[in-house]
Amino acid sequence: MSKGPDTRRAILDQALRLASTGGLGQLSIGLLAGAAKMSKSGLFAHFRSKEQLQLEVLRAASDRFVAKVLAPALRATRGEPRLRALFENWLAWDRDEFPGGCVFQAAAAELDDQPGPVRDYLVETQRDLQESIAQIVRAGIESRKFRSDVDPDQVAFEVVGILLAFHRMSRLLRDEGAERRARRSFDDLLARIRA
Repeated sequence: MSKGPDTRRAILDQALRLASTGGLGQLSIGLLAGAAKMSKSGLFAHFRSKEQLQLEVLRAASDRFVAKVLAPALRATRGEPRLRALFENWLAWDRDEFPGGCVFQAAAAELDDQPGPVRDYLVETQRDLQESIAQIVRAGIESRKFRSDVDPDQVAFEVVGILLAFHRMSRLLRDEGAERRARRSFDDLLARIRA
């Protein structure tokens, strides 16, 4: 692999760590240059603006999320094993991936009222995620693992809600029981939708 892509990957790794603790809004070419021990002009060659940097950080986070959470889950058997794999992978992502927690959660709070390409990209990724979860549920219904009257969009809403609550309780409130509560909520959801 050539030096350019390796350098860019290292810069994005550093940017993801910074964005997870300080948010996308605090992420700047200058801050990242200092953290990556590069000149601003060297960093500017990779990202032409703060907005471009923010977009690239979200793209890198999205690629990682797909690789670590979604893709492994989709290799599991349809129905409960697949939905549970997604849930477990996502718990691990939120707990372990970045020092400040999920980049998407921080960005969602930061960008919900700020129109523009960065928010648009974040909205697109979150809609895609909701649809992916709903599709996992549809596949479970088709294979008769979940009840035929289950609403896939409602299940997707509830799965995301459980994981958002886990993030808030574990990160903001430092509740040591957050993971146990999230698992209980998820198990209750599975009990309701099982065929």
